[in-house]
Order: sequence, then C-alpha cells, then structure tokens
Amino acid sequence: MTEPDAREDSRTSGAKAARRAVIALVVFAAIVALIFYFDPANLYAWAKAVHVIAVISWMAGMLYLPRLFVYHCEAEIGSKQSETFKVMERRLLKGIINPAMGVTWVLGLYMAWSGHWFLSGWFHVKLFLVLVMSGVHGLFSRWVREFGQDRNTRSQKFYRIINEVPTVLMIGIVIMVIVKPF
Repeated sequence: MTEPDAREDSRTSGAKAARRAVIALVVFAAIVALIFYFDPANLYAWAKAVHVIAVISWMAGMLYLPRLFVYHCEAEIGSKQSETFKVMERRLLKGIINPAMGVTWVLGLYMAWSGHWFLSGWFHVKLFLVLVMSGVHGLFSRWVREFGQDRNTRSQKFYRIINEVPTVLMIGIVIMVIVKPF
C-alpha cells in the first residue's frame, strides 16, 4: 500500500469512527429522552418492546454470521468472493450485531432492576446464558478479524457446529424468561 493510500485509509476509518460515535450519541440521547418523556408506568413496556427488537436483531446476526464463515472458508484467499465476505461479515458485526447486543444489555439490565428480578433463580440462569452468548459474540468478533486478515485456520465443519451454539443458548434464555421454572 502506498503512503497516500495509507493516509486515505486512515482518514476513512477516522470518519467512520466519528460517524459511529455520533450514532451512539444519538441513540443514547434517544434513550434518555424516552426515559424522561414517557410516563414511568409505560417506560417498562417501551423498554421491553425495544429490548425484544434488539434481541431479535442480535440473534439474527448471531445465527447468520457463522453461516457467512462457512461460505467464507470455501473462498480462495484474496479472491473477490473472499473480499466480499469480509465486507459482509464486518458490516453485519459492526452495523447490527454489536449495537443490538448493547441495547439488549442496557435495556435488559434496566428491566431486571425495575422488575426486581435480580433475586430470582430463573434470572440467574438467564443471566448466565446471556453472558455465555456475549462470550460467543466475542469469539465471533475475533473470527471476523481473523478472516479480515486472512488468518482463519478453522474448517467449515467447525463453523457449522458453532452455528448451533447461539440457537441452543437462545432456547434456554427464552424458556427461562417465559416459563420462569424456578
């Protein structure tokens, strides 16, 4: 990469970081506005609705990203197809999965505090499963970086198996929330 290309990449990534910061600030401001605008009695219902939307978005990404990894394994390093998968994986992670996880956590903790769930047994299991899901999310983030640097060492079979982990966690989480078995 020539020096002017490197400077342009640096400026582009700086501009992207600035845009992400502005978006995060707007989202934070919107959440604060919701807290002060809505009647506290309705705030919990709004938080739950946005939380469910965020969870659906997070899970959609967590279920799709490993499928991209499976297909990316087939692509030859440096090929146009490989480069396209890199863009798709990065955008999915940064544009959907990461923000959705953040909103899920913030509103989930608010609802747990507001609903006094921290002492409930079902909540402890759910929280553990969500922590594991967040750990899987962290692994996915690392693998996106590895694919981005053409350093993947795992097979398609590995990613096909890993693809099932978010599903199993999601089933456990939903059972805890809906059934509240203990």
